[in-house]
Amino acid sequence: MWPFIGTAVISYLLGSIPFGYLLVRVFRGHDIRLSGSGNIGATNVARSYRGLGLMTLLLDGGKGLLAVSLAALISRRQLESDPQIYSMMCLAALFAVLGHIFPVWLKFRGGKGVATAVGSLVLLAPEAVLAALIIFLLVVLSSRYISLGSVVASALFPLLAWLLYRTRFTPGTLVMMSLASLLVILRHHQNLGRLVAGTEPRFQLRRG
Repeated sequence: MWPFIGTAVISYLLGSIPFGYLLVRVFRGHDIRLSGSGNIGATNVARSYRGLGLMTLLLDGGKGLLAVSLAALISRRQLESDPQIYSMMCLAALFAVLGHIFPVWLKFRGGKGVATAVGSLVLLAPEAVLAALIIFLLVVLSSRYISLGSVVASALFPLLAWLLYRTRFTPGTLVMMSLASLLVILRHHQNLGRLVAGTEPRFQLRRG
């Protein structure tokens, strides 16, 4: 029991590091929550500071990857079966996403969890993550809505994980991955409302 509790706490704390907020505050002296959508994630940071947006993307993904890597290290030393190890890693992924979306340091108002979810899940189901990223790119390129691509890819990820790794994951681990995907989708509720209303901004490639 204690390895699972410790993993949940460590993963939440790692996920709760608000890199987007910190980078903009340190390098630009600005509160990113006062710009654009008010989100601390890479997309909103990139709207004002492209370089910092890329750094935010990498760091947000990296903290999810680190959380699951630590869970794998702990579980292989303390647990005996593969199902338990994968359960621990899935728990780490879920709590890293929770930490990013609800960081205690920013009064539980964080980002949308996409980059952290990708980083968290890439060790667990790399082929499913790759397939989800391809779906994301296809949706974004065809619609030019980043939010729509994120929601569609998140919704399909649990199905992709089940199809590609059905012998690896137990129903419990699939539920945890599904919860992580659901959190990302729910965090996009404002974007979904704007999509329905036709007011969601489209992604545009800048020239020069």
